[in-house]
Amino acid sequence: MGDDLQVSPRVRTAIAAAQRCNVTVTIATGRMFQVTAQFARELGIGAPLICYQGALIQAPDGPAPLYLATMERPLTREVLALAKERGWLLVLYSAYQAFVARRSYSRWFLDILAREPLTWVDDLAEPLREHAPVKFIAIAEPAQADQIEAELALHLDGRLAVVRSHAIVVEGYPLGVSKGDALARLAAHLGIAQLEVMAVGDHDNDVSMLAWAGVGVAMGNASPAARAVADWLAPTVAQDGAAAAIEHFILANGGGEL
Repeated sequence: MGDDLQVSPRVRTAIAAAQRCNVTVTIATGRMFQVTAQFARELGIGAPLICYQGALIQAPDGPAPLYLATMERPLTREVLALAKERGWLLVLYSAYQAFVARRSYSRWFLDILAREPLTWVDDLAEPLREHAPVKFIAIAEPAQADQIEAELALHLDGRLAVVRSHAIVVEGYPLGVSKGDALARLAAHLGIAQLEVMAVGDHDNDVSMLAWAGVGVAMGNASPAARAVADWLAPTVAQDGAAAAIEHFILANGGGEL
């Protein structure tokens, strides 16, 4: 989907056709579970979903996670203090909630969080008393996001994973967590071999997933890092690249081996 958060008719049709061929389809995203589950239900996807860049794996209607990784609270407080000092706009996530501090936000900031149920708090450190943090995101214009990414990487010095998931989004989450790791865990859970997995992505946070999958597909608008590890380059999101990949590798093959 594009920034309008709409899945095109062609992509919907391709996903449905793949599932009729007994191909398991899932979503791997940085978004929170509740929002991802909504999209999954709209697409008829019942397989476990990969959320929070791989920190949580859970079926749309599953009662509990198959896998959940959290950040250490002291380290999270350290990040929050740095963000407060720098004036960064941060969102903090637990497994099922997104927390935002009470302050003035621009319309574009809130648009990025469209469909996410936000919990407003006086201070982002408050939720840590009752909730285990899963990840945080910083949202800023591209130039400032570059600075935030670099400063976080320097300050954290390998204690948390820091990745760019969008031109204006920088994310932090537990070490060892990635879409690639989560996809490997999910495939093993489902009894699906690595060579039978296709992954489609478009940004740096997709690199591990594209590299691990038997077939890694980068969208035509993908970041240089995603394109570098891909086996195949699809058309852009606007040109229904995900559908093109499904049609090329799955439907044209009758749903057989990739």
